[in-house]
Amino acid sequence: MITTENGRAVRDSVVPLASSQDERPVPTWHRATVLASRPHADRYHFLRLDAPSIARSCQAGQFVMLTAARDGERGPVLPRPMAIYSRDRQSGTVDIIFGVVGDGTRTLMSFRPGEKMLVVGPLGQGFRIHPGTRRILLAGRGIGSCSLTTVVQDCADTPVEVVAVASGRHANAVIGGEFYRAAGARRVYEVTDAAGTSTVDHLRQRLTTDLDDAAPQQIMTCGSERLARLCEELGSRWDADVQVSLEAHMACGLGYCHGCATGTRSGPEESPLICKDGPVFRFDVRNVAR
Repeated sequence: MITTENGRAVRDSVVPLASSQDERPVPTWHRATVLASRPHADRYHFLRLDAPSIARSCQAGQFVMLTAARDGERGPVLPRPMAIYSRDRQSGTVDIIFGVVGDGTRTLMSFRPGEKMLVVGPLGQGFRIHPGTRRILLAGRGIGSCSLTTVVQDCADTPVEVVAVASGRHANAVIGGEFYRAAGARRVYEVTDAAGTSTVDHLRQRLTTDLDDAAPQQIMTCGSERLARLCEELGSRWDADVQVSLEAHMACGLGYCHGCATGTRSGPEESPLICKDGPVFRFDVRNVAR
C-alpha cells in the first residue's frame, strides 16, 4: 500500500467504494512457507510465499498481514500490512515487495526459504473494474506500484487495455515497469525525479498528449499525493472514475481494533476504516478543492 506525502489531505477527499462485504473473499490464516527471499532494487525486499487459498481468491488491490515474529519470539508484536504484488493461482504463490524501513520489515527480510511465516489474507476492499471499461490508467510511485500490479494481471487476456505509470526517485527505485510489460500493458511510462520526468507538469503533458484521443474510463493510483491529485485532475478532464489506495498503520487488518480510521467525518458515525472500507477508495469530486 502507499506512503503519501500528505495522506490526510487525500483521505479528506475520498469515500468508500459502493460494494458489499459479501463480495469479498473470506480471509484465511496461513502458516505459509517462504519460497524466496531476496533484495529487490533500491531499499526493497522480495518475498514469495506458498499461500494457495490467498493466491486463488485475492482481488486486485487487496493486502495481507505478515507476522514478523517467529515461533517462540516475543516480537515484533504487530503484523505488517503488505500489498499483494503478484499472485499465481495455479502454483498457489503470492509475491510481496516491501520497503525495509524499521525493525519489523528488517525481521521480515531475515526470513529464509523453507521457514514458516504467519500470513492473514486477503484483506480489504480492492480495486473495482467496472463493466464496459475499455482502458485503465494505473499510476504508482515507488512501493505504491505494488498495490496496482494485480490490476494488470486481471486485465490480461481481456479486451481491457492498461496504460501504466511507474514513478520513482531514480531508476533503481521504480517498481513494476517490467512486470507491466510482461503482463501485457499497452504502454508503460517509467519516470524518475533524477531524469526530471516524474514532475506533475511533465506527466500531465505526456498523458494528455498521448491519451486525450483515447481516454481511460478508469484511473487507479497509489504512492503519492501529488500523483493522486494529478489523477483526480485527469479524471475530471476525461470524465473517468478515479480510485486511490491508501495506507495506515494497522494492528489487526480486520477492522477489530479501529485504529486505521481515515479521519473523514460524516455526522456522529465513525469515519471509514482503511483496512475494512479500503484500502481502495474513490475520489469524491464534491470534496475536492478546485
